[in-house]
This record gives sequence, structure tokens and C-alpha cells, in this order.
Amino acid sequence: MSREAYDHGYTRSTRHHRPAGGDCAAPELDKLAELVRGAGSVVALTGAGISVPSGIPDFRSPGSGLWEKVDPMAVAHIEAFRADPVRFWRFYGERFATLEGKLPNGAHQALVALEHGGLLDGVITQNVDMLHRKAGTRELVEVHGSIARCQCLGCGGSLPLGEARARLARATDGVPRCEACHHPLKPGVVLFGELLPEAVLERAQQLCAGADLLLCIASSLEVFPVAGLPLLTEAAGGEIAILTQGPTPLDGLARVRLSGDVVDELQALACAVGM
Repeated sequence: MSREAYDHGYTRSTRHHRPAGGDCAAPELDKLAELVRGAGSVVALTGAGISVPSGIPDFRSPGSGLWEKVDPMAVAHIEAFRADPVRFWRFYGERFATLEGKLPNGAHQALVALEHGGLLDGVITQNVDMLHRKAGTRELVEVHGSIARCQCLGCGGSLPLGEARARLARATDGVPRCEACHHPLKPGVVLFGELLPEAVLERAQQLCAGADLLLCIASSLEVFPVAGLPLLTEAAGGEIAILTQGPTPLDGLARVRLSGDVVDELQALACAVGM
């Protein structure tokens, strides 16, 4: 990767920004910047929390998490899709409406700046909201799929999200269907009860095993197999940095631990390494 200077929407004021934690956060941030500058390969692993500043609720936060309002096994499991596609699409239709028009925030943009500056080899994300794509991330591994397309489990066809939503709006039974075989369409995301695509998981594992530094960002690190990816970095002799609010099971492995605002911290990191 080249180390060309890349200014992704930063102004002079944000280039001198420090996280909201103030002086107590500065030593950890400086340590993280040093690790980034000294690493041969840096990889980011992002979770739902990175999209919260864009107005997308996460899944598990007390009081606001998506799964506090609905049982994921009832609406986001592959067997729920097969058994009751009407109920499934009632949930996902509302979910897509919530995601419509959402834009990347400063945290997504800071990762793009690091990547374009030659300091980040790729982003592995658990998110399906396409915000990393919209921000301009080049090397992106979407381990849980993406809402960009829907697919037919009957004949294997696929179509863009916009067309699937148009079919949903026209559907008299509340289910968008494949025109070729009339099977219900399924969002191109990995549901509960489904395995991650093998090639996608292998790419994520390859990136983590080869990373000198893995940035675990805004993830609870509780959902496997993704939660096991940092262990590949550690086993290969790499360092782990965790930037997320709330505890994670892997906090004891972190060389750097930050728990402030994800936008503030990533923008400050980008500035600290000269992006």
C-alpha cells in the first residue's frame, strides 16, 4: 500500500481533536498510535457500535438494543424465515426503512483515511448496513453479509435491495418473491442458524492471523465465530487493541483499551498518525 497523504473530509480543527476522555485517555491513545505506526499490518474488526453515531441502533445495549424489543430467534433465524416469511419480512421491512438514508460517520471515515494512508490493511465488519462501503473502504470483509442484495433460496437468483423493497411494497401477502420461481426472497445477510460463508470467513481469518495489530472497534466480542478472530492475532504474536464502550470477554488480552466515543477516538487516532 502507498503511504500517500489522504484527507477524507477532515478539517484543521478535527486534526487536533482528542477523545472526550481528556488527559486520562491521551496516554492510551498515544500508545495506540505508536503501535499503528510500528506495525507491518494493521486490521480493524468492527461491530454494531460503530454505526450507532449514524443513527442505527445496536443489538444489545440496555434500553435501546434491537433485541430488547424483539426475540431474534422469532424474526432473524433461518427457520423463522422458512416458517413464517410474512412475519420475517414485517420485521425486515421496518429494519430496511430504518437503515434508509443513513450515512457513514467520522469513525467510518477515519478508518478510510488510515487505509488510504497505507496504515490499515483491511476492515472486517459484523455489520450489514453498507456504511463501510459507502465511506469508501477498499478491503472490506462483510462476515455477516450485506443488505445490498436479496437472494432466492429456491433457484439461487439475486437482485438489488431496491428492487426487493419495491416487490415488498407491491406484495399482497407481505412477502417479496422471486419472479422466476415465486419463492420468498431472503436478505443477503447471515441469519441465526446459518453458517458464515466459507470463503468470507477464511479471508477474515487470514487477515487476523497476519496482523501485527488488530483493532477491535465497537464490538461486544461475544458472537462466534467472529469473537474468536482476535485469538488468531494473539496466537500469531500480534497485538490486540479494543476500542469499545462496555466490557468484553477479551479485555485482559488488550495491549490498549479505550472506552470512549468511537468517533472521537478514531478521529484522534487518525490525526495522531498524521492522517
